[in-house]
Amino acid sequence: MSFPKDFLWGGALAANQCEGAYLEDGKGLSQQDVMPKGVRGPVTEEPEPDNLKLIATDFYHRYQEDIALLAKMGFRVFRFSIAWSRIYPRGDEKKPNEKGLAFYDKVIDECLRYGIQPLITLSHYEMPLYLCRTYDGFRSRKVIDFYVTYVRTVMERYHDRVKYWLTFNEINVTLISPLLGAGIMTPKDKLPMKERFQAAHHQLVASAWATKIAREMDPSVKIGCMAASAPRYPMTCGPEDMMAMVTSQQELDYFIHVHCTGTYPYYAKRMWREHGAELKIEEGDWEILKNTVDFVSFSYYSSKVVAADESKYEMANGNIMRGLKNPYVPYSDYNYPIDPEGLRYILNYLCDHFHKPLFVAENGIGAREKLVENNGKMTVMDDYRIDFHREHIAAMERAIEDGVEVWGYTTWAPIDCVSAASAEMEKRYGFVYVDRNQDGSGSLERYEKKSFAWYQRVIATNGAERG
Repeated sequence: MSFPKDFLWGGALAANQCEGAYLEDGKGLSQQDVMPKGVRGPVTEEPEPDNLKLIATDFYHRYQEDIALLAKMGFRVFRFSIAWSRIYPRGDEKKPNEKGLAFYDKVIDECLRYGIQPLITLSHYEMPLYLCRTYDGFRSRKVIDFYVTYVRTVMERYHDRVKYWLTFNEINVTLISPLLGAGIMTPKDKLPMKERFQAAHHQLVASAWATKIAREMDPSVKIGCMAASAPRYPMTCGPEDMMAMVTSQQELDYFIHVHCTGTYPYYAKRMWREHGAELKIEEGDWEILKNTVDFVSFSYYSSKVVAADESKYEMANGNIMRGLKNPYVPYSDYNYPIDPEGLRYILNYLCDHFHKPLFVAENGIGAREKLVENNGKMTVMDDYRIDFHREHIAAMERAIEDGVEVWGYTTWAPIDCVSAASAEMEKRYGFVYVDRNQDGSGSLERYEKKSFAWYQRVIATNGAERG
């Protein structure tokens, strides 16, 4: 058996994409509430009715039903996030919102009742909107202090029941989508890269503070970083394309390197110089950054092809990261590359470079789907999803056989949710179908897809049965 007997099989969801109840029980607004079209659309002054995330898939009221479905699949771990604005509605309060804390008490206890380990992401593309508007998110160092207060509050509340934590979701997205990744309201086209690097430094310091707090509070907890990963391939073996691949890969490595070593990598000065950045690193930052992570987690949906001159080639699609069209791999309905062997590649690459245990925190395929009747039950015949996960699990198994230490695998997303990139419901990832439509209609009832029983068998056999 290639998978360790304690391997953590499960799935992952984000608060802003599943919870809904956007103003219930004292919750404040976040940047997600004024992004009705996701990262590709305008930011509004107030929440608009067509923003599907205001209700999402109603996990806030249906968490017991949803966690029971995860337990039925045999989940050993459930990765979810805490909505920062449920705990501190504005972000700068002196006292937290008790009703928000009580909600996550119930979610954690419900997981533990079924023997499911919670894996909590502290910040998953959701910052109190007041901090975004008042301080321009992590563009201001002051937001570090607000984040630290929030982290200390939830760690004090839950550390005795939660062993695994992630500081920020896909922290490297700050350079690509500053509003999504760091709560920065300044439009992307008016925010030079040197400002994004400075905001990223503030986030990295904040992340290290979270690690320090966790260790001091409970040395037994395991805290990790999380990055959006897409292994880079050169379009050709030409030297220029090879160097384009190297420098593109360094954009991902930059963030993981700081989390794992407490220092910036050797190529950081070149990156800063190219963008006219001169980081303002304050006294004490280097000491805080020494609080390095226990493990590295990452999302993997596809690989990315790059070239020195990308104008000569066709682009493929992607949620946030896009690359050139790879002629050697198939594509999904959304024109995303499907490259299972890329998962084995990135696992080996990260193991070789950072020497930390790894965790596949997101992996999945989005598709347009409709319910059909099969043997008297409503379901989705999603054989393509079974094929996708089967091949990626096989690639992960090969990486483990290569010698890579992998702690777990959480699919994105086990229950259909609203898309982060486009705020749509049509692109579905789950093993469970949620009856909610793009126009906001639907019963919100849950239906097991064909892939549900398949993943159930995978977990029950610790990855041995994947037919």
